[in-house]
Amino acid sequence: MDIWEKMYLAAKAEYHPERPSPFIYAHHVVAAVESESGKIYTGFCFESCSGVLDLCAERVAALRMYADSGETKVRRMIAFRSEPPKGQGGMPCGACREFFMQLDYENRNMEILTDYESRTTVRLETLIPNWWGDKRYEEAKRDGE
Repeated sequence: MDIWEKMYLAAKAEYHPERPSPFIYAHHVVAAVESESGKIYTGFCFESCSGVLDLCAERVAALRMYADSGETKVRRMIAFRSEPPKGQGGMPCGACREFFMQLDYENRNMEILTDYESRTTVRLETLIPNWWGDKRYEEAKRDGE
């Protein structure tokens, strides 16, 4: 079993769409991230009638990673609904792309699975070119932060 299958199966266990209330829809998008240390963390989408309250599965997985281990670097990520990603599937939304870029400079190198069958991936940096935060990272590195 390769790492993508392990991540798929871990995330798939989170998939069970439900409505905790008339305003909330959850567990209909799931994700798994592999941390720098190799541990897999999962997450599920939590959507409400008010977009500012929503949490994407990708960010929930990353927050679990950070809360559990303090790690901020992600090696790999998979996200999907009822089936594994196909074609150009499994792409994180803009908010999630931004979150991963801000969480750790090295996350630009994280692999995102876009096609499960062929194991095709894309790196985050190709989805968010010329990112506005590069200058701030450079300044922080220069200032010893």
